[in-house]
Amino acid sequence: MLYLLDANTLIDANRDYYGINQVKEYWDWLIYLGEKSKVKIPIEIYEEIIEGKSDILTLWAKRIQTKNALLLDEEVDISHVREVTSLGYAMDLNDIEVENLGKDPFLIAYAMADPGNRILVTTENSRPSAKRQNKKIPDVAKKFNIRVINPFKFGHDLGFRTDWYHQIN
Repeated sequence: MLYLLDANTLIDANRDYYGINQVKEYWDWLIYLGEKSKVKIPIEIYEEIIEGKSDILTLWAKRIQTKNALLLDEEVDISHVREVTSLGYAMDLNDIEVENLGKDPFLIAYAMADPGNRILVTTENSRPSAKRQNKKIPDVAKKFNIRVINPFKFGHDLGFRTDWYHQIN
């Protein structure tokens, strides 16, 4: 199983509960899982994290070890991006609406490459009543039979513990 991380998974973890300077074990665990090809970040999502910022998360993400471990080594199938955009959001989105989607269609499209073996991890919550470009990842992914979990389920499923390193050695 491959877990694909949404940018908000890292942003919210650093800001709210696993600060890079407070719970270093979490960030080392992510790198370890990336090296084992269990967790990856598509390039478009990675760029959202590092784009135009200079904070501790950006510095962590730009580290060679982090980038090498977590960056997904494949290109998106653009036909999947188009399918996600038109069938998942709306067929007649205008340019502003498409821009408001951000990189979410790319994240979902990467999961479409192997939906039975890829899980999306995001802090977004389902909001089925949302319209057009305001739809949330869980609701759009559901249309394509892609599993979505939150970061706490992700940590639970993959066994995150602050002493994880001692458990594997």
